[in-house]
Amino acid sequence: MMRAIAIETPGGPEVLKPVTVPTPHPKTGEVLIKVVAAGVNRPDLLQRQGAYPPPPEASPLPGLEVSGEIVAVGKGVAAALVGGRVCALTPGGGYAEYVTTPADHCLPVPTPLSMIEAAALPEGAFTVWGNVFDRGRLQPGETLLVHGGTSGIGSLAIQMAKACGASVLVTVGSDEKAAAARALGADLAINYRTQDFVEQVMAATESRGADVILDMVGGSYIQRNIDCAAFEARIVFIAFQGGAKADVDFRKVMMRRLTLTGTTLRPQSIAAKTRLANSLRETVWPWVEKGQIRPHIYRVFQLAEAAAAHALLESGEPIGKIVLGLE
Repeated sequence: MMRAIAIETPGGPEVLKPVTVPTPHPKTGEVLIKVVAAGVNRPDLLQRQGAYPPPPEASPLPGLEVSGEIVAVGKGVAAALVGGRVCALTPGGGYAEYVTTPADHCLPVPTPLSMIEAAALPEGAFTVWGNVFDRGRLQPGETLLVHGGTSGIGSLAIQMAKACGASVLVTVGSDEKAAAARALGADLAINYRTQDFVEQVMAATESRGADVILDMVGGSYIQRNIDCAAFEARIVFIAFQGGAKADVDFRKVMMRRLTLTGTTLRPQSIAAKTRLANSLRETVWPWVEKGQIRPHIYRVFQLAEAAAAHALLESGEPIGKIVLGLE
């Protein structure tokens, strides 16, 4: 048996309850990880609210990323992996003392990082690589615009884009967050409460616009993204915190030859996530080892404090990531 956090019923943070449940067993191709820390992400909030159910056969417990030690392996997985310190993307179940996940979705804990920091890396790194670099095709010398620049994903997007040689513009909700984004490497941080991001982006790029736009807001931002997109830009949607519908003038999409695309990470196939993991291992992990990328930890809670962690994330206050520690 193990300690875990379960969703009692869809609702607010208070529905997260400490429970004791059977320890999972790794299936074919999986490993069992003794969890040291688990990242807290917005998809966890959506699952808790009943708006983002886990995929078939995934654990009903929340938690999409962890760090820890591999303590057992399933059929088809090399026994030599046992004892390895890893951080991993999981299909669910990370808010627990043990979790299973495909072996191919585990990555070694980078040397410069603590286990707490490592737990804050997988979900954001998989998301940024899959959307900014894979679908968005960001190239050195291009300009990336990130909405939510000091979120967990935003803070990694800044660092990963700078490591590849791109310029980075971000939108944030306060002057404090603007300063934090600049400290992470952003070339320009736009306070959307006091500045028009379309005007700021066009001014910063000498009216050229952004080549890649990573949007987790949607709503009214959809048309405004188009308004500040460069010729042949790629606009990538990963969430719709401001709404999934908008009145859009598609003439600019045609005239500027724009690409509008997007993904969700959790429902993707094991093979698709494995391809992302391989890309991270080859390209991003060397950047982390060199110190070019480091997750920014805002606060660490204990596992039993998961409800407080969710409430803090929902407040919009955090700069960087919230992590649950189990040790």
